[in-house]
Amino acid sequence: MKYYIIAGEASGDLHGSNLIKELRRQDPTTSVRCWGGDLMREAGGELVKHYKDLAFMGFTEILMNLRTILRNLEFCKQDILRHRPDAIILVDYPGFNMRIAKWAHKEGLKVIFYISPQVWAWKEGRVRQIRDTVDKMLVILPFEKAFYKKWNVGVEYVGHPLVEEIDGFRADPQTARFPALQSSQPIVALLPGSRKQEILKKLPVMLETSRHFPDCQFIVAKAPGQDSSFYEGLVHKYPNVASVSNATYALLSRARAACVTSGTATLETALFGVPEVVCYKGSSVSYQIARRLIKVKYISLVNLIMDKPVVRELIQDDLTVDNLRRELEDLLHNDRRREELGEDYRRLRELLSEGGNASANAAASILRFMTTSRVYP
Repeated sequence: MKYYIIAGEASGDLHGSNLIKELRRQDPTTSVRCWGGDLMREAGGELVKHYKDLAFMGFTEILMNLRTILRNLEFCKQDILRHRPDAIILVDYPGFNMRIAKWAHKEGLKVIFYISPQVWAWKEGRVRQIRDTVDKMLVILPFEKAFYKKWNVGVEYVGHPLVEEIDGFRADPQTARFPALQSSQPIVALLPGSRKQEILKKLPVMLETSRHFPDCQFIVAKAPGQDSSFYEGLVHKYPNVASVSNATYALLSRARAACVTSGTATLETALFGVPEVVCYKGSSVSYQIARRLIKVKYISLVNLIMDKPVVRELIQDDLTVDNLRRELEDLLHNDRRREELGEDYRRLRELLSEGGNASANAAASILRFMTTSRVYP
């Protein structure tokens, strides 16, 4: 089978790479052309575009880069037509991938969505477009199955791929490598995101907070799509701050607490059992637009899945040095708070493990779908 897989950010690259490995394991004839990153290429995909060239955050940033986005869309369509895959597999990245799904359906191509767009957060009306343009939807969050059922859309819950990823990391004897992580002081992990715009909004607040904790070692997890020189210009003034590349999981396995940008990283941190505070700050215009459109109670996946405020969220104007300092002090020194978080994290892990190995389940589901439905030439 020939697949064209599109992922537009670091988490999509991770999940897409594991899916490629499983597709190739279960069907050795699999060939993949993809948009993604280094992990998808290492897994055997022929990389067309790297996600670091696609990462635009927020409404104003998207408007400013609209010409580039439209050019990428047109290039993607033409590339798909040239290679004519048996199916297109879309991995999250909804702004781009929903447009590709609509176009591909009209072209008579099979469309599979792995990791649903967050239509439950805003733009619920997009469910109708998914129903009309997506042939197979695979979801990774437990509550998404009930959400789609409300709209009479059948989806398949395959489990969350982060569970298997983190279990695999913990089982690997090569995980204790990075010298910067061998600290005698408590480590506070800083995960400020993967896009340059979001890092510049949140990391300075996190760095200033480090001044209030001279007895802790703060370590920034660099995003794989950003140059080291970008971080050096931000962290060099802070004596108890270091940084690591390609070592986020190693960092989380040693951290006593973490400051984490909203998104997949909040879930990764929780699955490592690290007490965390969730940080979000965008441009004023983007935030005001989002606040009026987004319908969910929380911004972190941990709180959304558990349907309660398990972790503290510091959003926009609440993300200040004073607020972050107070929250970190509590996470580092309040034993009762840490125990309560541990209990909630264990329940979270149980919920995400119910589907089993997500990548293997997703690959098996895709292969069943492809062999029982008509494949377009």
